[in-house]
Amino acid sequence: MIVTQHQPKRVTVTVYGEFTLADYKEFEAMVGDTVRVDGSVDLLFDLREMADFTLDVAWEDIVFARAHAHDFRRIAVLTHSQWVAWSAWLSQIFVQAQMQVFADEGAARAWLDETA
Repeated sequence: MIVTQHQPKRVTVTVYGEFTLADYKEFEAMVGDTVRVDGSVDLLFDLREMADFTLDVAWEDIVFARAHAHDFRRIAVLTHSQWVAWSAWLSQIFVQAQMQVFADEGAARAWLDETA
């Protein structure tokens, strides 16, 4: 299950439990709508409560990242898992955004709030 929030120039996604393809499609729709209105956006991806993800989500993430390579300014990933942190860094190959992994939500939000 995911919870998405849209603010001007920012999309926040929190994943709870298993991250499914249906959840990812919901995320894609939110980002697509936001990018059409705001242009490039920041993304806060909170994966601290994610228990697992399906293989089709991993594939969809690669496809999505390639299609939206220039749609993000900064991506902050919140996680306590080294595996998730590693996969986030791997995704950075496909996007032009600055990406950082955080364990602390306040630090992630502060980094996103910085102006470039």
